[in-house]
Amino acid sequence: MLGSVGILARVTATPTPGRLAGGVRGCQDQNSGHTPGRGANQAGIRETPEQSAKTGACVVNTTLEKSPFASVLFDESHNEAWSIRPDAVRAMNPRNPRDAGYLRAASALREHGMAIDSHVDGHLSATTLARYDVLVLAHPSDGTWERVTGIGSPKLSADELDAIEAFVRGGGGLVVLTESEQDKYGNNLADLLARFGVRPLNVTVQDTVRNRQGVATWVRAELACGRGPVDLLAGVGAASFYRAGALDVSDPDAAMLATTSPDADPAGAPLAVAVRADRGRVVVFADSDLFGDDSIADDDHVTLWTNVVTWAGSTPPHETVAAAADLPPAWRDLKDAVTEFRELQRKDGAVDVETHGERALAVAAACVDRCVAAISALRSRFAHDAAYLDALVVDLKRWKDGGFAVPDFLDSLLAFHPERQRADGLEHLVVFPMYTQNGNPNRSLEAVVVKVVWPGWLARLEASRFDNSMFVPISFVDFTAGYDTNSAVLFPETVAVREVPKYTWGAIFCDREAARFRRVIAAASSVLKLSLPPAAARLLDNQTLAQNTFVLWDLIHDRTHSHGDLPFDPFMIKQRMPYWMYALEELRCDLNAFRQAVLLQREGVTPYGEYVQYAMLFDRMLRFPITGERVRNYDGLGGQLLFAYLHKNGVVHWTDNTLSIDWTELAGAVVALSDEVEEFYRDGIDRSRVGHWIAAHQLVSRYVTPHPASVWEQGPSALPLEGAPKELVDLVLPDEFPLNVFFDALRRKLGDVIASTKGIRG
Repeated sequence: MLGSVGILARVTATPTPGRLAGGVRGCQDQNSGHTPGRGANQAGIRETPEQSAKTGACVVNTTLEKSPFASVLFDESHNEAWSIRPDAVRAMNPRNPRDAGYLRAASALREHGMAIDSHVDGHLSATTLARYDVLVLAHPSDGTWERVTGIGSPKLSADELDAIEAFVRGGGGLVVLTESEQDKYGNNLADLLARFGVRPLNVTVQDTVRNRQGVATWVRAELACGRGPVDLLAGVGAASFYRAGALDVSDPDAAMLATTSPDADPAGAPLAVAVRADRGRVVVFADSDLFGDDSIADDDHVTLWTNVVTWAGSTPPHETVAAAADLPPAWRDLKDAVTEFRELQRKDGAVDVETHGERALAVAAACVDRCVAAISALRSRFAHDAAYLDALVVDLKRWKDGGFAVPDFLDSLLAFHPERQRADGLEHLVVFPMYTQNGNPNRSLEAVVVKVVWPGWLARLEASRFDNSMFVPISFVDFTAGYDTNSAVLFPETVAVREVPKYTWGAIFCDREAARFRRVIAAASSVLKLSLPPAAARLLDNQTLAQNTFVLWDLIHDRTHSHGDLPFDPFMIKQRMPYWMYALEELRCDLNAFRQAVLLQREGVTPYGEYVQYAMLFDRMLRFPITGERVRNYDGLGGQLLFAYLHKNGVVHWTDNTLSIDWTELAGAVVALSDEVEEFYRDGIDRSRVGHWIAAHQLVSRYVTPHPASVWEQGPSALPLEGAPKELVDLVLPDEFPLNVFFDALRRKLGDVIASTKGIRG
């Protein structure tokens, strides 16, 4: 686990970081009854639209989507010796309720976003199981041997055995906790587990050498999980089993999570195992005490528990995206007219009469008439944007009446205020002559239908912790050719206007960001043989989870541009400076987002805190350096620096052509780098501009080797310090900090994957 501790007015030759209420993470991405889990969970996260924001005829998506987190059912209807219900726990063991409770285990899962239910209604049917992602069977027992729930028989019926097997093989997760001397408890878990190649043994493990507090039956496990795509023991350094049994495993593909030591009796026996069964997953423990309320805080049991349940409930969901087919026919008319009009435009947006002849003006006029008619037909669907659509029609007609010269859509831009209507699922129709950042550099006419992504949990965080009134996360519904590119932003600064206004909003397509992250990082993990923690693997498997994660990352990153000790204009607008200054600013904001995510996870504020850490680490470290051209690639440089820092500090390892990460040390190391960058910024207040540039080059050079021909690397004595700052910038090499051999090889291997993300949607 990871839980220890401006937009430009014009495209310029030197890329400049973006800005909303601060800046945009990764702007330089060139070419680049109750049914939990079905809409809500019990961790204060609810993926529902903000109905109070629905006004007039505005289009708000009111479909409840399945939660991106697992839903878990604890069976208590078969005389289990453990309960997640406080009243039941107190009734089972009034003197020592901690010895009967899985309350803390359930709470840990809720903190990770999962929805938790207990089953006390008898028969486990296929219908009941279908509502959940994971079933937990925690030591069913005859009442002779244990204090139990007192509900039902410890034996599963033949129908229940069949239903559970079908549930698992169809994609469900199963976590089973057995005990020592398993045969005496009167349950038939052995019959169930035999269907998955596992058999609990009727023994009590003893170890006089490797044990806890000198008790031979409190054995310390040998953590034995081999490397694979998912590491169920990520962040787990120790685990103790109390009066444990052992397991016999016949499945050759099973992953051993823990075994007894060579000194134990029996020696080298499996204590915990993970098994895949068709589409589903099974985890079996030979002890149930290690996750009980009196033991789960020992060693790394909480991490082990949340890891295995996350993995068990991580079957990739079937996901769909908003489709253009859901839009009225008038949208197709508008899109076709805009597409035809684009072919007539020059780079500056005017109609190119010189190339296409005078007839182009008539064709353009007809296209605009079609656009106006389509916008009018769509007006009722987007009534919440009435003022903007009225101004848009006026701007289109004025452009036509002026002979389609260089466009000016200032009036309609000033009338468009998506930041005032941040309602989850709210749609906007956006039409402007504009360039698309990291997409089409020309000011072509574009049309796009977007959907606001503003779930209640995010709205609460923005209101209480990360205020950013200009930030508008969105997803695609449909778009014209300018967005069939690598562009993942909708910025007012890109619109053709007669004068630069005060900007009040900026929008980021979180669905595209999440989708390309998932594709590239999944490929990178495979190529590098990186074994991922279960939560990180789930992030790559689940678009909704990734999309929500990016929204939170962007929110925190964006506001950081205007917070902290800032030597100069944090927006860096119209400043010409060495590109590593932009690299450090973007990295600073990412490192702060990581730091804040660590705090969010520690405080249990939102389960997305953990996922933001994974997203920032992998996107910044593995995708950014190999994306885009090697000309002033500031986002790539930030990723190079992060990788080099973690590698030099022994947190990231590249050995035997395999990438590995010390997950227990990761958060502390990233926060330490954040501290170093923040100290550089604080010191910069007392430096001259040029002095700050030199200090920044020295900071980056400590971790990333400069180009051998770099004049800057030779030190201040080699620089024309008496001249204008422009002369110093002119000495910066296009690729001042080249890729190391690791990234150079990775870039070649993943080039096609990165290219395939052009125009990607969720």
